[in-house]
Amino acid sequence: MPDIRFHSVFDIIGPVMVGPSSSHTAGAARIGKVVRDIFGEKPEVITIYLYESFAKTYRGHGTDVALVAGLLGMAPDDPRLPESLKLAYDQGIKVSFVPKSDKVDHPNTAHIVLQAGDHRLAVTGVSIGGGNIQITEINGFKISLSMGQPTYITIHDDVPGMIARVTSIFSDAGINIGTMTVTRTSKGQQAIMIIEADDYQADILAKLKLLPHMRNVTYFE
Repeated sequence: MPDIRFHSVFDIIGPVMVGPSSSHTAGAARIGKVVRDIFGEKPEVITIYLYESFAKTYRGHGTDVALVAGLLGMAPDDPRLPESLKLAYDQGIKVSFVPKSDKVDHPNTAHIVLQAGDHRLAVTGVSIGGGNIQITEINGFKISLSMGQPTYITIHDDVPGMIARVTSIFSDAGINIGTMTVTRTSKGQQAIMIIEADDYQADILAKLKLLPHMRNVTYFE
């Protein structure tokens, strides 16, 4: 008999959600919510590229409404989730879905592009089952983010000294940084830091947000 391990009871019974499928609905809503949190503001234009299983069944399984619900800031169990497309329309947000025929590494994959003025963010997310997700790409930079440990994500202006200022805040708090990824759209534009740390402190989040040239800071666990 194979050795089957579960990290928590939620791996067995699934997440609390509104919708028919933990992968296509709850996972999709979580992807949308994470992307919205990273973006840090209401998008004006949403373009969602869907792959393989997502592309084939996104209407029937509610993947479309779940992704948009997350992008509006809703959790998977939000009772407003089924109305997300109407809510986006009422807020003047332009939403489009683009089913793709390309083969990808995982069948439940969405590539989401958000725009608000000159602020643009492109993120690829994967729903891996049971409501669990992975973020595999941000602005064309390949990453592997599963939200399984304390993770800080910053969006800031690409100016000299930002990395030093951010890391000094963690050092002063006595918190070790496990991994750190830095990417930028282009020199002098916006940059993103993804920091996986050993612990979380609320005052770190507050101090990061107060840094000059910082646009947005989010925390996931």
